[in-house]
Amino acid sequence: MIIDFHTHMHAPGMTQEDRLHIRTETVIEAARSNGIDKTCISNPLHDLRRMGRARGLQEVKALHAGFAKARDQYKDELIAFVTGVPWSGEDYLKEVERAVKQDGFRGAIIPSSLKGGYPDDDECMPFFQLCVDLDIPVMVHPPAVGFGEERMRDYRLASSIGRPFDNTLAIGRLIVRGIFERFPKLKLVGTHLGGGISEVIGRMDYAYELQEEASFLGPYTPMLIKKKPSAYLKMMYFDSVCYHLPAARCAMETVGVDHFIFGTDAPPLTVLKGPGLKLVRDLGLPKADEEKVLSGNAKRLLNL
Repeated sequence: MIIDFHTHMHAPGMTQEDRLHIRTETVIEAARSNGIDKTCISNPLHDLRRMGRARGLQEVKALHAGFAKARDQYKDELIAFVTGVPWSGEDYLKEVERAVKQDGFRGAIIPSSLKGGYPDDDECMPFFQLCVDLDIPVMVHPPAVGFGEERMRDYRLASSIGRPFDNTLAIGRLIVRGIFERFPKLKLVGTHLGGGISEVIGRMDYAYELQEEASFLGPYTPMLIKKKPSAYLKMMYFDSVCYHLPAARCAMETVGVDHFIFGTDAPPLTVLKGPGLKLVRDLGLPKADEEKVLSGNAKRLLNL
């Protein structure tokens, strides 16, 4: 079996303005033509940054309704993820819980930042508690643009550079702010190899370990973790969405093959579906490990 953990879809009836108009049939055809058995559908709803809470909740509910209908139509091929907005209060939490318990959604996707907020913010903790209680994985996905937007408006740098930057910052903050101390059973998944976190985790370790000696770098307070950051990073999962084989190897070796999951992020760029699968094949893993990446690890996370 092959499970694509990272694919986006648009739902009819939504008012989203970011042109992510990916029809159900497009998702199904892309999977079938590449020999993929099951596809996890999600939508990070980039346009939430332009919406107030009431309209945002309306958009999330419309998305979930569309996803439930599509999943029911292709029940053997689609797995639906809720769109979580951890900063947005009780009504959003109730919608996440409803979609999981009533509609059978099996995971969540959240933005790595939204309107200047990051998921380590105190107000986000009830969301993570809910996801632990529901036993669902949480994908951390970058927004359309993050910090430094003013220098990334040309050459598509917001996508190629800005999004991995934002993912890296969000994951780094979650680690040092003690997310795994509070929720050791949290199933946290970094999309796109977790941005660049695997490359910088060594620097995060020495920033933690060299306490007084590195005081000139700034304070390390309040101390919220008991182990070096790389120990917590190994508690995370990464999806394989990447376009550079050495980077994929680095990420996989950082968290271990048991925490590496096949994904393509295609759609929206459907042409990347095949190359995404080829990248996993090109890792040259033993058959048992390749099966873990292509489906075994995802099945465990999704309780399939």
